[in-house]
Amino acid sequence: MKLSEHKDLKNAITGLPVKEKDKLLLRLIAKDKILTEHLHYKLLEDGVDLESRKENIKAEVEAQISELKKLSVKDALAKVRKIITSINHFYKVTKDSFGEVELKIFILGTIPLDYKRSLFGYKDFGFLFATYYIKTVQVTLNKLAKLHEDLQFDLADSTNQLLNRIYSSKLAGAAEASNLPRAI
Repeated sequence: MKLSEHKDLKNAITGLPVKEKDKLLLRLIAKDKILTEHLHYKLLEDGVDLESRKENIKAEVEAQISELKKLSVKDALAKVRKIITSINHFYKVTKDSFGEVELKIFILGTIPLDYKRSLFGYKDFGFLFATYYIKTVQVTLNKLAKLHEDLQFDLADSTNQLLNRIYSSKLAGAAEASNLPRAI
């Protein structure tokens, strides 16, 4: 049920006493973890906290790099998905588009691209890793294109390094097949 479809409900809610509205609002917020974190960020944090959040994510990734190099491609795919999910969570909480793109470019440029392949099994996790990685790069480039041109300029060098790294690795064929640009 959408609130916009029920004008009478919207009017009834706005007509509630302040104490009752606050009580209902707090109950609703408690049911949604992301909304709770977003409100905490919006009401109680500032720009310094945003930078701190980004630095914490970067530090976590850098700590996991040596571990990622030792993993099989299947385990690395799971770890990389988890890392990207943490960045998506960062965006849902902060609504910082630039920070999201910056972090994704950093992570995609940092994680290793060569992993041990399993000789047994029915799935080619190397193919799945390459597909996931290239698709994530494409989505990130699309989000980068939507940013202001000054912000795009700030990320141009790191983005071009990422694209150069992809085209000089085993993922070059997959990148070419996906029409991933060689530079921006």
